[in-house]
Amino acid sequence: MARDALVKDELAAKFVTEKDSPYTRWVAAEGLDIIAAHYVPDLRTVELKPWARRGGRGVFINHEATRTSNDCYVCEIPAGGKLAPQRQLCEEMILILDGQGSTKVWNDAGAEVTFEWQAGSLFAIPLNAHHQHFNGSGQKAARFVSSTNLPPVLNLYDNVDFVFNTPKDFPNRFDGEPDYFSPKGEQKGLLLDTNFVADAVNLPLVEAKERGAGGGHIRFAMAKGSMNSHISQFPVGTYKKGHRHGPGAHVIILSGTGYSLMWPEGEEPRRYEWGPGTLIVPPNMWFHQHFNVGLEPARYLAFKHEVVSVRNAQGVPKAWISQRVGGDQIDYADESTYVRETFREALAKYGIEPRMDKVYAAELETLPPKP
Repeated sequence: MARDALVKDELAAKFVTEKDSPYTRWVAAEGLDIIAAHYVPDLRTVELKPWARRGGRGVFINHEATRTSNDCYVCEIPAGGKLAPQRQLCEEMILILDGQGSTKVWNDAGAEVTFEWQAGSLFAIPLNAHHQHFNGSGQKAARFVSSTNLPPVLNLYDNVDFVFNTPKDFPNRFDGEPDYFSPKGEQKGLLLDTNFVADAVNLPLVEAKERGAGGGHIRFAMAKGSMNSHISQFPVGTYKKGHRHGPGAHVIILSGTGYSLMWPEGEEPRRYEWGPGTLIVPPNMWFHQHFNVGLEPARYLAFKHEVVSVRNAQGVPKAWISQRVGGDQIDYADESTYVRETFREALAKYGIEPRMDKVYAAELETLPPKP
């Protein structure tokens, strides 16, 4: 049964103006496009347009399901160049896709910190802090992908000058600490409290067997913000458990080769191939599942808004909890036969045997009974 909830054009026309917003108008005024897709094959090669105000090139990538919670954009810094200074009353997390360079961050009180980055570096910009990005190469452009919570902020105030030009320091977020962007952090369970990760591709992870396949996981609290992110990795010949959550997750493949299945409840899964640089944005409450069919562990980074994490009374994301006890994660024992058949066929193309038998058996030992 089709569940796209599509209606006649006559009814849709009554709501068309409500898709417009201060945020979408601002992006258009910047001279940039919004790619309204939940799949981009490679962020490193996606087409960009000149971004005059920033002094680089860019594009916004924002599926309709996330447009009122957070966004994602790709920006390029020209060879031997820099972007214009900026500040904003919204939070921002950045992953460097290509290149090397540095970023300067400062406040109105005059405190200033500069740090260097390279491909794979991950960091956050403190709320309303001045910042400027510099390309360290005179030969190649540098490129990064960013996620911000600008949509709800701009839609709330509907005042571009207020959002980007308000002289206000938040010393509880950033007070010019010299080691603010040092590659360190405090580990609290799965959560790493840090503002800078030098190399997200090779960062050590924590075991997270609850997500299946013996994978690793780490979650980030950055720049004391409300947005969050995490990295997950899973071994060769394995795949993660299917799950669903709210809108706003931007999943960026850091390493490995594979594919993802995504589907709304009641429909057949849709398949999306990926490799390093691919972006996947699961729509609101769509089930999705990631499969490693390559010769190395697969790792991804997910930029998220807290609205993603539908949690239980204990604070645990329901995407980590079995559907058998009211969560939003599909146990291996309950997945469709299509999942295993498709995975086996995909691995055969690379001459790899599935390594899931022990994973299936281990799950059965702790599997909750069906309701």
